[in-house]
Amino acid sequence: MGLETSLPAETPEIPAVTRVPAFEDNYFWLVHGLGGAARRVAVVDPGHAAPVIAALDAGGLTLDTILVTHHHADHIGGVAPLVERYRVPVYGPATEAIPLRTTALREGDIVALGALGLSFRVYDVPGHTAGHIAYYGHGALFCGDTLFSGGCGRLFEGTPAQMLRSLDKLAALPPETRVYCAHEYTAANLRFAGAVEPDNTALQQYLARVAALRAGNEATIPSTIGLELCVNPFLRTRQPAVRDAASQRSGGVLADDAGVFAVIREWKNGFRG
Repeated sequence: MGLETSLPAETPEIPAVTRVPAFEDNYFWLVHGLGGAARRVAVVDPGHAAPVIAALDAGGLTLDTILVTHHHADHIGGVAPLVERYRVPVYGPATEAIPLRTTALREGDIVALGALGLSFRVYDVPGHTAGHIAYYGHGALFCGDTLFSGGCGRLFEGTPAQMLRSLDKLAALPPETRVYCAHEYTAANLRFAGAVEPDNTALQQYLARVAALRAGNEATIPSTIGLELCVNPFLRTRQPAVRDAASQRSGGVLADDAGVFAVIREWKNGFRG
């Protein structure tokens, strides 16, 4: 395990990912190794140890690695107890305080998990927090609280321009990329998206599908980059309908993309739809 300088060629084999619900709406992710290593897993953003331990025990799984996207408590609260119990390495952003971190990560680093047959490229995606990172590999994106289905994270430490650049990086990934975000916010996000783009047919169809899933207490995650480009207003700030909605909201013409994003994000902060 460790860091490498280049991402190996994409394997046709896609790792299984197990969802671990926690708190009110968090998801932690167990990423299974490939082939014969399928019972070895990395856990992404374990904010609480107990549900992770329960999932490991229930599946007969072995914890190999902890991957962290940012420093918020609901993403790191389980790190110390898991390390104490399993003695595994912890990867996390270089510029944030991550407990027991063994490897500090920056843009362009490659996390090579040899025992699992997995490799992930690291992206710096500041905005929600100043040092937030995301992991991409094997057709999967683990993006913490930067990109949600139908939405994006609040700007606690970054600027609108920073978050827009971060989302642009993620939006440029292949459209089939599966998006594993850290919260089940989709239904609420889509209600807001509908206020921004009421005539978006793809959005209306997705909202109906999400409503059916949630009525059955089923998860809406993972999404895909391709779907988000069609429905997520924070990836659509350059679309005329979104720009017009932002201008009407602000009461004037907005000069640049970051200004449009800022208006939409502030609108979402106070939205009660």
